[in-house]
Amino acid sequence: MGLQRVLFHLSVPGIVFGVQPPPGGLPSYEVAYCASTPGRVRCDQGIEVEVPGGLDAMVGADIVVVPAWNHPEVTAPVALTDALREAHARGAQVVGLCLGAFVLGDAGLLDERRATTHWASRDLFARRFPKTHFLPDVLYVDDGNVVTSAGTVAAIDCCLHILRLRHGADVANRVARLLVTPPHRQGGQAQYIEQPVPALPSEARLPGVLEWARAHLSEPLSLDVLAEAARMSRRTFTRRFREATGVTVSKWLTTERIGKAQQLLETTDMPIERVAAEAGFGTSLSLRQHFANQVHTSPSSYRRAFRDRKKS
Repeated sequence: MGLQRVLFHLSVPGIVFGVQPPPGGLPSYEVAYCASTPGRVRCDQGIEVEVPGGLDAMVGADIVVVPAWNHPEVTAPVALTDALREAHARGAQVVGLCLGAFVLGDAGLLDERRATTHWASRDLFARRFPKTHFLPDVLYVDDGNVVTSAGTVAAIDCCLHILRLRHGADVANRVARLLVTPPHRQGGQAQYIEQPVPALPSEARLPGVLEWARAHLSEPLSLDVLAEAARMSRRTFTRRFREATGVTVSKWLTTERIGKAQQLLETTDMPIERVAAEAGFGTSLSLRQHFANQVHTSPSSYRRAFRDRKKS
């Protein structure tokens, strides 16, 4: 893993991938840290971290993560960008968290690819990497084996997304529960949401309503039902929901139901019709249509591919 000095982003890959001991059959990753010059690195909050490895630690790594970068206006060291290109060329998944995306850009790994970074550096990013298809308002972007994320907590979403791709929704959801974080935020969700601190008791009910909705996905969950559960007017609930999640109620429900369907397809032998009902899609046709739109495959193909991946 590449290293710079933002302590939170430095810790995220270890938190998500390095769950120890792996409970309930969760995948176990060996997480290693490296830097251009091994030794003590002073983090942004004054804490010093001992980094034992040089860039040769990337050799053989399956995933290479570059945490947030201190000086995005300055081109990253050639030794680091060369090592990243070599890792990518041999098939490693290369990830840039927050301003770490600038390092991937310096390595040429974002040319003609979709990517994002922290919203506060969007103008600098667009100027420095004009060949990149820049998406400034999303949480993370997966473009093949190159992944970039926005700032702070979006780094956790990004790493959970990688777990979900490699090991399925059930594993990613279990790791999310261990971290006490929402199981899924789609990459296209807005990364910067203007939201005041809740001032009224009713405004603090939304997280509980979201958890309640996740537990009742098989039921008809209209906007009116959710607003009533939150004890808000339809108009207030719609506004608060968008402020809190960055998406509409309909889009959020569809994403949650897709996640539930993926989990059932991975962990049960339920017929597709039953999966559709349990996830709240009603009919297998509706499930297939939404699956094709979001997962780009059919439920049956997804189940087969997941089980083949587990056997390999």
